[in-house]
Amino acid sequence: MKKQILAMTVLAAATAATAASAADLPRNNYYSQPAQGTYYNWAGWYAGAVVGYQWGDVPGTNTKPSGILGGLTGGYNWQSGQFVFGGETDLQISGADDTFAPYKFSNPWFGTLRGRAGMAWNNVLIYLTGGIAYGGLKGESGALSETKTHIGWTLGTGVEFGLAQQWSAKIEYLYADLSNRTYSITGVGNGLETSMIRVGVNYRF
Repeated sequence: MKKQILAMTVLAAATAATAASAADLPRNNYYSQPAQGTYYNWAGWYAGAVVGYQWGDVPGTNTKPSGILGGLTGGYNWQSGQFVFGGETDLQISGADDTFAPYKFSNPWFGTLRGRAGMAWNNVLIYLTGGIAYGGLKGESGALSETKTHIGWTLGTGVEFGLAQQWSAKIEYLYADLSNRTYSITGVGNGLETSMIRVGVNYRF
């Protein structure tokens, strides 16, 4: 899992570097007058939607839940020159599940509450994000099933592109670790370690 995190972080960094180079190309004239070295205004409230794919594993079993996810997100940005920082929250449903006899584990929903900080080059924002993760984990074995809510942490990176002053699109990688809780069907502590790639759009108010 650590190798996956490193690989995805390197990939995100490479994407970010490409985006930063692209930001130096001439832009359409619908952006506002430059202010403190940047054209695009990232400050303010926003809300949007994300879709993506999730994969991971449940420690203590051989199950590796994976599947499509989707949900809603919202947050607020402050901007000082090129530096952009703020907070974001999201809530998603997920189809991630896996069966490895005698167990089946699934992650039907999860959410995060995170800080974000990054640098903007005109309408390209490269950022790091991290904070609290929480979600449901359902374990099944034969006719027995248990569902518990887990709390943990998340860390990730992403690139967001301003399409027009009120619209932006992003691609983001997150790693989340939902801490162990004891399940009677396994007799040990089980949690969820999961990675996800998400794409989304935001509307700025």
